[in-house]
Amino acid sequence: MKGFKRALLILAVIALLLPSAALAVNDGYSTAYTYTYDYWEDVQESPDAYRVETVIDSITLGLDTLNGTRIRQPQSLFVQGNDLYVCDTGNNRIIQIHWDGKTYTTARVISAIQGTDKNTFNQPSDVFVDEEGTIYVADTSNERIVVMDRDLQFIKEFIKPADATFDQSLSFLPKRLVVDVAGRVYCLVTNVNKGLVKYEADGTFTGYIGANTVSVSMGEYIWRRFFMTKAQRAQTISFVPTEYENCYIDPQGFIYVTNTVFSEYDLKSDSAKPIRRLNNLGNDILIKNDRFPPIGDLFWQEGGSTYGPSKFADITVLDNDIYVAVDRTRGRLFGYDSQGVLLWAFGTKGNTDGAFARAVSVEHMGYNLIVLDQLENSITVFTPTEYGNTIYQASEAYTRGEYDQSADLWREVLKLNANYPLAFRGIGRAVLRQNHFEEAMNYFKLAHDRENYGRAFKLYRKVWVENNILIIVLILAVVLIVPLGLGRIKKMKWEVIVHERSKVHK
Repeated sequence: MKGFKRALLILAVIALLLPSAALAVNDGYSTAYTYTYDYWEDVQESPDAYRVETVIDSITLGLDTLNGTRIRQPQSLFVQGNDLYVCDTGNNRIIQIHWDGKTYTTARVISAIQGTDKNTFNQPSDVFVDEEGTIYVADTSNERIVVMDRDLQFIKEFIKPADATFDQSLSFLPKRLVVDVAGRVYCLVTNVNKGLVKYEADGTFTGYIGANTVSVSMGEYIWRRFFMTKAQRAQTISFVPTEYENCYIDPQGFIYVTNTVFSEYDLKSDSAKPIRRLNNLGNDILIKNDRFPPIGDLFWQEGGSTYGPSKFADITVLDNDIYVAVDRTRGRLFGYDSQGVLLWAFGTKGNTDGAFARAVSVEHMGYNLIVLDQLENSITVFTPTEYGNTIYQASEAYTRGEYDQSADLWREVLKLNANYPLAFRGIGRAVLRQNHFEEAMNYFKLAHDRENYGRAFKLYRKVWVENNILIIVLILAVVLIVPLGLGRIKKMKWEVIVHERSKVHK
């Protein structure tokens, strides 16, 4: 009996010593292993930021009874309002799914266009819908971007540019597209590595933006430059820019692009840039204020079976500037805030709920994340947990200037995950805005945030100097005047001694 009590006591002590992030509650929902990285790059388990809400497939949508054709080899997703559009590439159609607040149902299957001779799709690979309901489809094998209104009436199409800068020997194969508020179309075209092909709203081709940079290692360059013959160099691949993998336009009109062709050794030095945010000049303006740039996993050797860095197949940007990229290497989702700080990562490969065989597209509807699995022909909807929602609310409160509320919310996050550096940083940023410099320094120290600690320390030093300027002046005066006074006294004393001596000699 004593041994049993002793065992219970030991178990209780162990439970108390475990970090809160390691404790999980079985609430009846499918969950996924969620983690972040600490200052020393070690994996830190955390509570689940998201849980699986539902999995949508051909059966749940009723497609097998509607027309007998199930989803096959889908390529991409797009969300507009409460409608989800699926590019069902294998069946040459677009499926519009409506969310009524409770269930996802098939609104319509778009397989034909009205008012044009070429009225069907041929391997459509992407879709974009603007706020007026205008539908843009990257109709890949028809070599066009076709545009139709909400009633599926043909409006116009964008075709191969007749410009000399576009290689006319190549087929025009648009694979991804975005449209800005002015109706300008930006698309990624297979075999075009000059960046995004840009069209004005009237269909005029106006060039390229955001050309990718050349990715080549120094060793490869030296080998080709000094140790290969001219004939050998001609037979190898040239040093040319690579194509982007995917694109997304955020509410401010900036275009996020993902890149999957790079040297893995360039990732941590930020030479690879697998995620970029392009302005209208094509310059990368993505903010990166974490120890490492947003590259996904920091280590990519797992048990000897899966090797390779994260390769982002797609990206989506929430209204709060938090962006989420899906990694096709391991089927994981990585969320970053507007400063490029990793919020959470979760997901895996597999055929169970919350896992993916081949994740190819990610979208969001509010805070919900929606992921398309090309091989499983299914769509997984993730909804945020209390932990995930609190992170979002804390970040948004800070953006709105509600610093007291932001700090309180970050403290709630710490109650759920005591090992979360971003919470310390969030509280530090909030109290720094309230001019509590010394307190901010303490939180930044806990977060190992040297840059913000230095900023807080400079402000703290400035205020301290202003508050103690009289004491500082007095100390300086004493330091400067006392030696002068002592020197004067010493001089006068010496003059007296000399004078007395001179009188004695007389």
